[in-house]
Amino acid sequence: MSAIASPALPGRRHDLDWIRVGAFMLLILYHVGMFYVPWDWHVKSTHEIAALEPVMMLTNPWRLTLLFLVSGCATRFLADSLSARGRGGWALAGSRTLRLLPPILFAMFVLVPPQSYYEIYEALRGLGVADPAHSPVLGDFWVRYATASGDWCGDTGCLITPTYNHLWFVVYLLIYSLVLTALLAVPGVRRGLQAVADRAFRGWGLVVWPLAWLLLIRWTLAPIFEINHALIADWYNHALSFSAFLFGFLTARSETVRQGLIRLRWPALTAAMLAWAGWATYAWIYRAEDALPAEALRMAMRAVYALDQWAFIVAILGFGARWLNHGGPVLRYLSVGVFPFYIAHQTVTVVVGHHLAKLGLPVAVEAGVLIAATALGCLVTYEVARRIGWLGLLLGVKPETRSAAAGVQAANRPPLAA
Repeated sequence: MSAIASPALPGRRHDLDWIRVGAFMLLILYHVGMFYVPWDWHVKSTHEIAALEPVMMLTNPWRLTLLFLVSGCATRFLADSLSARGRGGWALAGSRTLRLLPPILFAMFVLVPPQSYYEIYEALRGLGVADPAHSPVLGDFWVRYATASGDWCGDTGCLITPTYNHLWFVVYLLIYSLVLTALLAVPGVRRGLQAVADRAFRGWGLVVWPLAWLLLIRWTLAPIFEINHALIADWYNHALSFSAFLFGFLTARSETVRQGLIRLRWPALTAAMLAWAGWATYAWIYRAEDALPAEALRMAMRAVYALDQWAFIVAILGFGARWLNHGGPVLRYLSVGVFPFYIAHQTVTVVVGHHLAKLGLPVAVEAGVLIAATALGCLVTYEVARRIGWLGLLLGVKPETRSAAAGVQAANRPPLAA
């Protein structure tokens, strides 16, 4: 048995549950922020707040990488649970497909179309169309959306439909789970990967090797393959996200890694804040499209970005391992609910934001209403999903989790199941 696998952590990690919930909540707030920053998004407020950019950059480098890492941990616990019940390795692929594919398809054809509709609506309004809703461009919208027959092109490219939009994370998670299952089916691969992880992620190796990998792909792949969330030619994103997913899978049960993260949490937090300050300052200074830094500076800031990524992740995991080892009814509710929250939140934000922008409200009132409406929409989605049996799978809730959310059988459920 490997050094990392022994001593092994117990079958539930409340700290990872809390981190997963927190990361998804941050993502929801981030998308509310996208309504206000000058960056391009589906719909925009009339209140543009450039000063939000450094705040958004506080989570930009690491939030989704952290989610892939924690999802890798969840996949490890699920795989071990299936194995303990005598189910073969391919049961993991079936479980992940059943849990992730229905929400993807449902979102693509039901939840995402309103986002695309209002994106086109606002683009038409920006071109001076007085009544975009009655424009031929939006005629028979859903049919043209679902059949990929819409001609929705602008200066920055074409809107290709149907699209999974913000569900790209779930699509990638499903693909990575299937790839991992295939890898683990090859004799000796799992043992070999675990042995490498056992040796590599001990002591300062927990910092050095992940940071070296992030530096390598930031210097080599990121300049060539811009993140596009389209599966094809998204190689930097795949190298980043799948490696985080695999890291989580290989270290989820590691007491050695957990203790290492706890020891490193304060140095990591210090490094993370310094790196964020440097990266945010650089991005602010060179935010204009025609402001091009020297190549040497660009290379240096790619290293700062990589440090920002891993230092924040180490700090979050370390503080979580130290302080978030308790469960309770709130965590049980949120650990199941956060997946339907994620599925529904962006559509609620886009639709409500589009209509709020017409009212001319003060920015504080508008933002408060938007956050409250998004939270309410997420809660309603979850409560509906809990009550519709197997149809709840369309919104990311398995029927048996209804009782788990109330505290029944919670201890027997694999953690981070979404």
